[in-house]
Amino acid sequence: MAGTTRFYGSQIGGRSAVNYGYTDMPWKLMAWDLYYFFHFIWALPYILCPMTPADSEELSELSPTPANVWCIAVHFVLIAMQLMGVLALPLLALLPVWTAAAIVGIFLLVNKALSMVLNRRGVEYHSDPKYAPALQEHAHEQWIYINGVATGSHWMQGNLNRLAVTFKRPILGIHNKTSGIIFDVIECLIQRNWGYATKDVRVCYQIIKEKMYDPQYSKVIFILHSQGGIEGGLIIDWLLQELPQDLLSKLEVYTFGNAANHFNNPHRHNRSLTLANRNRVAASIDSIGLAAINSPAAVPRLRKPIPQKNQPNRCASSDSLSSTSSSSDFEPLAQPPLFTTNTITTSPLTTTTTAAAFQTLTATTSPHPSHLSGRAIGHIEHYAHTTDFVALWGVLHFATSPPATPAIPRFIGRVFARATPRGGHQMVQHYLDGMFPLRKDPETGKLMKKQGVPWGVDEEEVNEFMESEVVVGGGGDGTGRDWVCEGGEKWDEVEVHGVSPAVERKVGGGMGEMRIKVKELSRLWQYRNGRSPENQELFLGRSPVLIGRS
Repeated sequence: MAGTTRFYGSQIGGRSAVNYGYTDMPWKLMAWDLYYFFHFIWALPYILCPMTPADSEELSELSPTPANVWCIAVHFVLIAMQLMGVLALPLLALLPVWTAAAIVGIFLLVNKALSMVLNRRGVEYHSDPKYAPALQEHAHEQWIYINGVATGSHWMQGNLNRLAVTFKRPILGIHNKTSGIIFDVIECLIQRNWGYATKDVRVCYQIIKEKMYDPQYSKVIFILHSQGGIEGGLIIDWLLQELPQDLLSKLEVYTFGNAANHFNNPHRHNRSLTLANRNRVAASIDSIGLAAINSPAAVPRLRKPIPQKNQPNRCASSDSLSSTSSSSDFEPLAQPPLFTTNTITTSPLTTTTTAAAFQTLTATTSPHPSHLSGRAIGHIEHYAHTTDFVALWGVLHFATSPPATPAIPRFIGRVFARATPRGGHQMVQHYLDGMFPLRKDPETGKLMKKQGVPWGVDEEEVNEFMESEVVVGGGGDGTGRDWVCEGGEKWDEVEVHGVSPAVERKVGGGMGEMRIKVKELSRLWQYRNGRSPENQELFLGRSPVLIGRS
């Protein structure tokens, strides 16, 4: 069974009031987290299930190798011990204080000793060079990975080597050490509700900051899994506070089973936020960028439609701002609304001067995708399984709610939510094996290897995830992120990869929805087997590829 994939465009962000977000009181956030922990507890077994197949063989976490069996055995001991310890806490109140303190101290020492069996010393790890040697063509890139819960040194190294094989780049790993699954979940609660930064967060922040300032690097690719999404979110918050925005545009972020409760990526200018609210579809799928805004084709977006004789204005967005795709039905909008702190005001800018102002505000020749999205950070993508407990508790809970609702936090980035029987939580066995399958021998079913190293991502067999189609627009996901017109008309735009603008998209339903393959939306897919996104030249003076329908 192949399963299905759903695409959620990025939330726009802005100045909406938030009464249940990461900036709220920590105890309130903790109470909500505990509620949703039990609400989604049905998916808890999917942290480990399904346990087969282990397509990456020794690199898969649950492959029956001696090292993996040892790690799982130690984890089960930790789970049993920690569960008994938590249940015994009320009984400690019956004992003298010093006796209770001694028992807790001994318990923590034993837990620490067992955790050290899983964790090596040090925080920095590197993928084995035999899986992906450093190449000059990628010398301007730095790839960094933070792991998730219950990941010791052995699984961390396996994650790094699998990423290296997948993308043919050396990967620097920052180890989020495990203390056992139950204690790791408690640490997640503390990190995402109190903003507590552990040692690995602080080390990773310093490394990323140094790489961003280093002129050698034009890209920093940040990959996060599970609890690593919480830690990466904290790091991004710090980077947004301290780094110049031209440096932030180097950063690209890709998460799997993200456990965070927010993900920030503000607009670079207030005007880009205004345009995002004018065309919510384009903004939600990262196509309403500054390069597109400066192009002649973008000028109609700064205008309003002329109502036809004896007909009302047929197209309106959820915030009463109008849009259409036919330039012949436009008249200039001399005073486009601009957001201020408290009210919506107007500016005496014409469409020509507005476009010129954008050219003055930013350079569109920078080779970074932030100039396409109009945001500080270049690009953010989230991949999640709909049966993954951690994803349900994190990204799928916080990122897929309607952005017009004022009672949710902002979780920026496009989301690929996959419903599949293989939808567990492990980074390699469930996510990478299912989304970036490695090449196998058609006769034996074993990985094809050269000197013991897998060849890389299989591009010959059908990739069920990347070849699957998702619906963009049409209101099918209930997010309210599209523009619906009376009479069933709508106009969508989406930045795609490796597709000619002349290619006719499949259109289904009565609301003008488009069906687009995941691989045409996924920027991360463009990095497979040592490749780079095919739209690099787009940032050198050409507008992004936009597929639209009217």
